[in-house]
Amino acid sequence: MNTLIAASVLSADFSRLADEINRLKSADIIHLDLMDGHFVPNLSFGYPLVSCIRGLTDQPLDAHLMVTNPQNYIDGLSRLGVSWFSFHQETVYHSHRLIQQIKDHGMKAGIALNPATPVNTLDSILEDLDYVLAMSVNPGYSAQSFIPSAIAKIKELDRIRKSRNMDFLIEVDGGVNAQTSPALREAKADILVSASYIFGSKDYDKSITTLKGQ
Repeated sequence: MNTLIAASVLSADFSRLADEINRLKSADIIHLDLMDGHFVPNLSFGYPLVSCIRGLTDQPLDAHLMVTNPQNYIDGLSRLGVSWFSFHQETVYHSHRLIQQIKDHGMKAGIALNPATPVNTLDSILEDLDYVLAMSVNPGYSAQSFIPSAIAKIKELDRIRKSRNMDFLIEVDGGVNAQTSPALREAKADILVSASYIFGSKDYDKSITTLKGQ
């Protein structure tokens, strides 16, 4: 499959959000970073902004829950039309149950891996996942530097899905730009999440095309 680009609105200018979303028409997915100030040392946004974004675009919405209680957001985000829902396994005791709840609400279910969290922690749950979100920065802030060890993690995930005949997608978030995207595509990442690289550019379409390697 072709590489998909998820534009993270964390770096958007919220004072002119409609214009910002309109400039993202070449993006495949709109990425939403939801932070609670507990699991990560930052706050972002909640339901009102998600609802606003849903009203501005028909593109799929991908919610990354950097919160201590992701289970509390399943119903609300599904009602708002979110299509993808990922959480950090460190925040819940029963990942399998949560994944089934996400799917029961009609959303794709994913688990996010922090840079220091090894792939083998997913061994017993991979077959239930629609995607794995590999963090290539420590979650909580935009515009951080890429952590190179993420490449090996992506390659390991790709090796596992091939050897076990699985079809989960590999999503990567953090420090994704023109310099890092070629190696990520080569490692077989399916979805690249980018925030500051896209929103910090003058031509969003050109930046997205560059990330796709086109």
